[in-house]
Amino acid sequence: MVPSTTGRWKAPWLLFAAAGLTATAIYVADLSETASLLAFAVIGIGTVTACFAGPRRFGAEPRAAWRLMGAACLAFLVGVVVRPWAAAQPSPRDLFGDAATIPGYLMLGVFFVILLRARQSVERHAVLDGLIVCLAGGLASALLLAAPAAALTGRPPVESVLAGLYPLFDVVLLLLVVNLTFTARTWPVSLVTLLGTMVLMVTGDLAYAIIGLAGKTYTSPLLDVPFLLAYVLLGVTALHPSVVQLSRAARRPVQAWSGRRMALLAPAICVPFVLMVAVGARSPWHRLTIAIGGAAVVVLLLARAVSAVQAQVAAELHSEHQAVTDPLTGLPNRPMISERIARLVERTPPDGPHRVWVYYLDLDGFKWVNDSWGHDTGDQLVIEVATRLRAALPPAVTLARVGGDEFVLTYVGEQADALRVVDDVKVCFARPLPVRDTEVVITASVGIAHAAGDPNPAVTAEALLRDADTAMYRSKADGHGRSTLFDVSMHNRVRERIELEAALRTSLARGELRVAYQPIVNLETGQPLGAEALVRWEHPERGDISPATFIPIAEEAGLIGPIGTWVRNQALSQLARWRADGTVADDFYLSVNVSPRQLTDANLPLIVSAELMRYGVPASAVALEMTESVMVDGSSVTSRVLFELRELGLRLLVDDFGTGFSALGYLRRFPVTGVKIDRSFVSGLGASVEDEEIVRAVVAMSRALGLSIVAEGVETPTQRDALATVGVRQGQGWLWGRAMAPDEFATSIRAVAPALNRNQLAAGNS
Repeated sequence: MVPSTTGRWKAPWLLFAAAGLTATAIYVADLSETASLLAFAVIGIGTVTACFAGPRRFGAEPRAAWRLMGAACLAFLVGVVVRPWAAAQPSPRDLFGDAATIPGYLMLGVFFVILLRARQSVERHAVLDGLIVCLAGGLASALLLAAPAAALTGRPPVESVLAGLYPLFDVVLLLLVVNLTFTARTWPVSLVTLLGTMVLMVTGDLAYAIIGLAGKTYTSPLLDVPFLLAYVLLGVTALHPSVVQLSRAARRPVQAWSGRRMALLAPAICVPFVLMVAVGARSPWHRLTIAIGGAAVVVLLLARAVSAVQAQVAAELHSEHQAVTDPLTGLPNRPMISERIARLVERTPPDGPHRVWVYYLDLDGFKWVNDSWGHDTGDQLVIEVATRLRAALPPAVTLARVGGDEFVLTYVGEQADALRVVDDVKVCFARPLPVRDTEVVITASVGIAHAAGDPNPAVTAEALLRDADTAMYRSKADGHGRSTLFDVSMHNRVRERIELEAALRTSLARGELRVAYQPIVNLETGQPLGAEALVRWEHPERGDISPATFIPIAEEAGLIGPIGTWVRNQALSQLARWRADGTVADDFYLSVNVSPRQLTDANLPLIVSAELMRYGVPASAVALEMTESVMVDGSSVTSRVLFELRELGLRLLVDDFGTGFSALGYLRRFPVTGVKIDRSFVSGLGASVEDEEIVRAVVAMSRALGLSIVAEGVETPTQRDALATVGVRQGQGWLWGRAMAPDEFATSIRAVAPALNRNQLAAGNS
């Protein structure tokens, strides 16, 4: 980003411009030798300092270019200072000024070349353009300036040659700076002032060349005015914030035969003809020089035409390549792989043993990488996956990228060989993939479809891609890292899923969703300590649809956020009513699920805080449940959101604990307050020693960290007693009731309270 040109950024370049113009006026006034010397020193030293300090201050790149510019300015400064003294000296000391100035021109030329390379605007036909213009300018300079100067008597030839060459140097430099403008969508201040610098330098050198025709090397301080103004503009270039834009191409370079390029070439091509008319009659040497120069221009023009045609052909080939290639991985894209499949279908004998196989791959967990580390990291992950697949798959398999994290493979062969391709794919994901400063393990869901040869290949190709895609979604539904072979019944399941997603999108507006509450109780007393708010969907035609069916659909369709917010508001509103009418005690808490997507919203703590204030519910009475993947896959945004939610006073529970990574480090790094032991371990209590040991280990770890423990899925007294034995104090499950409507839940709580009081009274009497 270019720093603002307002405020403090204006001062340096504006002050320099004002000081430079003032010093130039003092120099022109020629008040005294001392005043002129001081004015010149202010401009010269100031510009050299600006070239070294300004670009570094703004971070302009490349650094080496601006160091060269500073050195060139210093060389010019020395040349201008020395020139008046050197003009009065005998040869060869009268060339001391030129000895400093000529290296300055060379360094300035290198400066422009570095900028052009940084802007990626050095092209073959641009170089030829430069040679044509330079040759024409050199021809004109030699015949109109150098030759007349060389004919003067009483002056060394080298002085005459140098007097004629300076305009040629300026032509080259001016051409280079004009090339910079070819890649500028807008002209920033620094580009305008740099162009003005070169125009003034050309003007000054032409003036010196003209007086050189009279046999003079210096006549008046007025000859230095163009150089002084050029220095002022160069200082403004270096000190203006837009200096950082000089190395950035703002648009693609203009085409080889554009109007602006022809505006440069046309005068250069006409130079030999104009010179033939103007000076060709002076001598045979003049005519020979013009003829050689004109022939060289024609040769360069022909070479340029060939170059332009080659560039056009290369551009068309590149465009065609881009049309069928994925720009990120270089793999074939969807149109290309569709055409490839169609050709394979057409070439495969319909009655032979071989079939055309299509594999549709989708990366599991790719969205998490994008959400956690950004799209640049996601792109790097895709590139790494593509590299591994190309290295692992046999040459007979064609690989393509058809979407953000989707790949398609094609193969022709028998079923046994085709299934081995799936094994090759799984090998690619056996090792972790590098992401930023860590490594992640991801898998790929694979859908497979196959077909025999067909006389209508295009239709079969599209059908294969569609069926493989369908099978891939079936693989995802069955679990990550699986592969599924397509069968016709999958079409019905896909259609059903699409219909459910469409119905789910309107379920909130139609009032089809409701919130049910399942009690969380004290294992010893059965007293309700809290409840979990669970969303239920009652479809008008299909009836109750299981959360295991519609929650994954909501996550994939991006509906989990709005649904989660609605459930949270319904639950908080209900808790507020229960607390107000005395249905629940002050220490009763309500647990609400929160999805990973919601935890990536940096505004979630503010939203939840506002909801708590709206319903008058204390944060300590609310728990948010999240899966272990939130901690394992958590981005910096998720981590900050969790800490801010905890600072509000909310409880944070890890749901389904034990089924994922269950690492102690994650529990210590994040501000969780409790864990919920997954029902898969609870169901084995009393029958499985292994499950009991797992539960015992979870309890020991949680106690060491000061975390609360809730056991999910408790259905039998045996499970309850086993949990109490290992130290679990809270449970949730059908043993104490299913998820109930708000009124039914309130009735059950009121019924439990008298029974608890009678039991406690009986225990006291005994």
